[in-house]
Amino acid sequence: MHYISTRAPHSPTSERKRFCEILLEGLAPDGGLYLPETYPQVDAATLTRWRGLSYADLAFEILSLYVDDIPADDLRALCRKTYTEAVFGTAAIVPLKKLEDGLYLEALSNGPTLAFKDMAMQLLGNLFEYELARRGEELNIFGATSGDTGSAAEYAMRGKKGVRVFMTSPDGRMSPFQQAQMFSLLDDNIYNIAITGVFDDCQDLVKAVSGDLEFKRKYKIGTVNSINWARLMAQVVYYFAGYIQATQANSERVSFTVPSGNFGNVCAGHVARMMGLPIDRLVVATNENDVLDEFFRTGVYRVRGTADTHETSSPSMDISKASNFERFVFDLLGRDGARTADLFGAQVPRQGRFDLGADPAFAQAASRYGFASGKSTHQDRLDTIRSTWQKYRVVVDTHTADGLKVAQEHRQAGVPMLVLETALPIKFAATIVEALGREPERLAQFVGIEALPKKVRVMAPDVQAIKDLIAQACA
Repeated sequence: MHYISTRAPHSPTSERKRFCEILLEGLAPDGGLYLPETYPQVDAATLTRWRGLSYADLAFEILSLYVDDIPADDLRALCRKTYTEAVFGTAAIVPLKKLEDGLYLEALSNGPTLAFKDMAMQLLGNLFEYELARRGEELNIFGATSGDTGSAAEYAMRGKKGVRVFMTSPDGRMSPFQQAQMFSLLDDNIYNIAITGVFDDCQDLVKAVSGDLEFKRKYKIGTVNSINWARLMAQVVYYFAGYIQATQANSERVSFTVPSGNFGNVCAGHVARMMGLPIDRLVVATNENDVLDEFFRTGVYRVRGTADTHETSSPSMDISKASNFERFVFDLLGRDGARTADLFGAQVPRQGRFDLGADPAFAQAASRYGFASGKSTHQDRLDTIRSTWQKYRVVVDTHTADGLKVAQEHRQAGVPMLVLETALPIKFAATIVEALGREPERLAQFVGIEALPKKVRVMAPDVQAIKDLIAQACA
């Protein structure tokens, strides 16, 4: 299996890489994102065989289609080490919760940081440690988080040999619980950096540092954001697991609704669908920062500046530059790397937008690739949290509420709708109190977390200052 950049021209001389080469790399040198040259196909017989597997062994089967430069026994052992009942609290790892006939929540938030990011990040930590030991190297992870990626990455990497984590987040824009989860980690290899700006400023820093190839190579800079293919690949597994739980036969189709800001979570669903998983629709649910909803309605991709990025009660989706979206557009445009490079490498930086509304390919986003979308507001979140509790006696977090609200608008008779739960309610307690008049349940290990000592530095969105910090830490 070889990987290419979304910005690589159609050419026999285009650079092709193996999995372990891109595992530690993040962005491609040309600024693009890595994707497999082709999507491996899963036939009905294989899907039937997979129905009896544990989650860890299902993960091995799917990952082994993409990873052929780690010995199979080692890869299987890494999957079994990662996906355990001890870590995720349940043998099913991602159990389905039936709300009513045809409507389910897929529980992705049973990991150490109570968010779906743990599903991939726990595996990534083990993959990094394995590959670094094999190479005898170190890695400096530089990332950006709007809320959950940071804590998931830090909990996965804390204490890992040969790994340092430099995690940026928008100063004051995460929930108190999210901040406490990250900033209370005092491990020597964890560096929390609160950036005076919004998430997109943090993400721009990651891209700028990754784009300086000399600095990147000198300091072994890698990333755990969803621009890292390995993380997205790991997320593909729970689409298969959800489908298997929701169906009896491979002739059945299901739809997924995915709360999404950076397009990584739903992009994994796109990959699963391209592999042959019988997905009918992939419904993208946004909050007031509706860049993705606007695209799927109009064909216009229009990023917003810091002043126009709303601070909402589903803060992990307060994003206006959807980094993973480039992967889908690459497929949508027939894998035309030159055109993708023009859109994301030239038009977006120069004009802040591009428009595919008149392009015949745009219609295929829905017709061929199954995408639909919708948006949710703060009032919608409150109403959905209340109604979900009243009707099903289930408390959902604000992002999952966005998903449920939009899912209801896209349900089809005879097609089960699976809403991806993205976090547990305790992470966004203030809005739960506003909706239900009481605090959500808190696991014993998180009681008093907001009062713990914190280690964080506040910095301006200054690329050179960030580079200086990394260099100093590595000295």
